[in-house]
Amino acid sequence: MTAAGAVRAAVLIPLIDDDGHLSILLTKRTDHVEHHKGQISFPGGVIDARDDGVVAAALREANEEIGLDRSVIELLGEHDDLEIPTGFVVTPVVGVLRGMPDLVLNVDEVEESFAVPVSFLLDPENEEQGTREWRGQMHPVYSYEFGGHRIWGATAAMIRGLLRGAAGLGN
Repeated sequence: MTAAGAVRAAVLIPLIDDDGHLSILLTKRTDHVEHHKGQISFPGGVIDARDDGVVAAALREANEEIGLDRSVIELLGEHDDLEIPTGFVVTPVVGVLRGMPDLVLNVDEVEESFAVPVSFLLDPENEEQGTREWRGQMHPVYSYEFGGHRIWGATAAMIRGLLRGAAGLGN
């Protein structure tokens, strides 16, 4: 059950399979976007009325933000919805890219893109856990530091949920 008034959104979690070496493609949002300025995220955004569901929204946003063409994505499916304290319910859509495609960043929305090896993200030494208060409630917050970037909040939670579930690690 989601909170009343929550905004529905979808993101694409692009897994890059480079000859058996898996990475996750991330973006750094510009300071010009409406929400989550300067944060590390997946390509994605609010589901529009023109979208035919979460998958269509995630693919549209990935194309708009980083020029990722649908034809290079092998869809694996949707992962669990994540309700975030800022009023969004986000559905991650997981897809595989065979190697790193040429990307065309929308400079109004995306400052840069980069890939993080899955092996780095699975190493417990690279994961930090803390808590953050939001509207009087404490929430667990996970983060990773990689290549001068802090990956935290909903993005880190989605990465953690996806990889721990895939690896059978539980919480």
